[in-house]
Amino acid sequence: MRRSRLILRSSVAVAIALLVVGLSPAPAVAAAQAPLPSRTSNEQMVTVKVTPQDLAAKPWEFHVVLDTHVRPLDDDLMKTAVLLDPAGGRHAPLAWRGDGPGGHHRKGILVFAPVEPRPPAIELQLQRSGEAAPRTFKWQLQ
Repeated sequence: MRRSRLILRSSVAVAIALLVVGLSPAPAVAAAQAPLPSRTSNEQMVTVKVTPQDLAAKPWEFHVVLDTHVRPLDDDLMKTAVLLDPAGGRHAPLAWRGDGPGGHHRKGILVFAPVEPRPPAIELQLQRSGEAAPRTFKWQLQ
């Protein structure tokens, strides 16, 4: 009787383990959902680092860090940021949740509505005061 219970419990444990393994995402799916890398721009003694957060979520969020030791960071990212899609669409941010203008170190989250349908690539541009060209940060989504 004890032996049959032990065999039954072992069989159930093996069945559950196989079921869990069978439900795990395939490596290709897991790789497709891998986080997008940070991109960094260092010009005119100001470093800007942008890291996309989970772009499968709504809204889309980008962690932005600005660092310098030469002048205050007075950028209004709500006015100077734009998300571009390959079809030429320009998407303004919905919100900036982070440090206000000023200082030498700022960080926060730049929030956008998801681009629908999901494009194969995106580009975030930040036009900084006193810089001729916008800073560009690009990612492939597919």
